[in-house]
Formats: sequence, C-alpha cells, structure tokens
Amino acid sequence: MSSEALWAAVALAFLVVGVAPGLLLCARGTAIARLIGLELLGASAILAMIALSAAVNQSSYLIVPLVLAVLTATGTLVYTRLLTPEAAAAGEAGPGTDGGASGGAGGQ
Repeated sequence: MSSEALWAAVALAFLVVGVAPGLLLCARGTAIARLIGLELLGASAILAMIALSAAVNQSSYLIVPLVLAVLTATGTLVYTRLLTPEAAAAGEAGPGTDGGASGGAGGQ
C-alpha cells in the first residue's frame, strides 16, 4: 500500500468516525451536546484536511486547517458566551459594583 493511499484512508476514517457522530450531536440534544458536536466536527475536519494534505504531498494545503483551528477555537468561545445569556447579563456590571451607587470619581 502506498503512502498516498494510506493517508487517504486515514482522512476517510476521520471523516467517517468524526463527522458523522458530530453531525448527529449538532442536530440533536441539549446546548452542551451541540457544543460538543461542534468541537468534534471541527477537530475531525482539521485532522482530515491534514491527512489529505499529506496524501497529496502539498504542504501549502496546511494553511486551511491551521486557519480552521483558530476559527474553531474562537467560534467555541462565542458559542459558549451565547449559551449563558443570564450569566453574561449579570456579569456586565463587573465584580464589586452595584450599579453605580458606590461612588466613583465624583463620589462623596
């Protein structure tokens, strides 16, 4: 078995083993389960693209999975922030403040 065929089989395995369950988790379940599915999809896609890059011997194709890794991490942070809107609204005032009644620059 040639090296290219082996890497193509690895990429296919990542797609079958990672993407199918990731799509199932993203489509159903609680918000946390959907977040886990999103993470699984991102990781599987990144690994499959790296394997495909190795299969065709083109290191320039590694740019796309590297950018996807950064975007996946950022997307996870945004998605997590949107999961808890009540905690975000309560934390906007900041710790140690009570809505501006504690004085400040023009306080007494």
